[in-house]
Amino acid sequence: MPDLSEKMIFVIGSPRSGSTLLQRMLDSHSQIFGCPEPHILTPLAHLGYYETVEKAPYDHLRAVDAIRGFVDKLPRGEEDYLDACRAYTDTLYGRRMQGSGQDFFLDKTPAYALVLPFIARLYPRAKYVVLTRHPIAIFASYAKSFFENDYQAAHDFNPLLERYVPAIARFLRREDRPIYHVRYEDLVRDPENELRRIFEFIGVPFEAGAIEYGRHEHDSEGLGDPTGVEKHTRPVTTSIAKWAGELAADPQKEALVREMIARLDPDDVATWGYDKAALFEPLEQGDLAPQAQRRRRKPDKHTLERWLLLKLRKNIHHNWFGRIVKRVRFVCDVLLR
Repeated sequence: MPDLSEKMIFVIGSPRSGSTLLQRMLDSHSQIFGCPEPHILTPLAHLGYYETVEKAPYDHLRAVDAIRGFVDKLPRGEEDYLDACRAYTDTLYGRRMQGSGQDFFLDKTPAYALVLPFIARLYPRAKYVVLTRHPIAIFASYAKSFFENDYQAAHDFNPLLERYVPAIARFLRREDRPIYHVRYEDLVRDPENELRRIFEFIGVPFEAGAIEYGRHEHDSEGLGDPTGVEKHTRPVTTSIAKWAGELAADPQKEALVREMIARLDPDDVATWGYDKAALFEPLEQGDLAPQAQRRRRKPDKHTLERWLLLKLRKNIHHNWFGRIVKRVRFVCDVLLR
């Protein structure tokens, strides 16, 4: 079994922060192997010793006491438990990379940001590349991508900023782990210098060709959102402040976003690399044309699939389609039990 303790690279960022772009740039390096969002560590973090699940097909509450009691009696306690978890993850990462001829495994899974204390214990010598982005840009992209620009529905489903900003800020303040912090805006404005610094941090030589990520082959099957990155072959700056035009055209959205930002700790926002007091400045600057007036692109397969999913999921708990889905699920559960 390979020892990947110093060969793991984790790209840490919230959903819609540009992490797929950064993943593809790093994945374009000849020594780095990456695949889309494997989610290996999220369920492992919730087995009960560190985090728990809300419900499971077993008594998860009893399991918490059992696993903690069991680990307490191991010769090295928590360290033995981490060794066992690491044997599992090293096997999966190592065999997925087997035969590639590459030295480093890159895992980019946004949900990891919410279990960072566990990951930092599991891989204390891994390289952590933390990507942050203007918080409002993140939420606007999230609402547009998954909720047809319904900001209230997006926030009700997942208070994205309130969850990810403090979690990532706490991790960035750590001084006991190898962390490199890059802002999305800096990455797309000056990709050569930012990539040069990231590769130096990882310990691989700079390869200028990685900037042109679109000219390389990538594993695009799986989770993640390739829509934006596949429109271009290299980073572009066109999406930096697109959110400002949308808020300027809709006072209700602006009011909701201001409420969300007000709940964020200024120190956390500053740790992300932004001034909380200045987050709304783009509303008074630049091109504020509503998004509907921008040139439309021909939808691709991924966009059409996402559009269909949004249409089917909308109001699903209160309409006829949702009732049919629930009935079919009940019948399937009866047949398969």
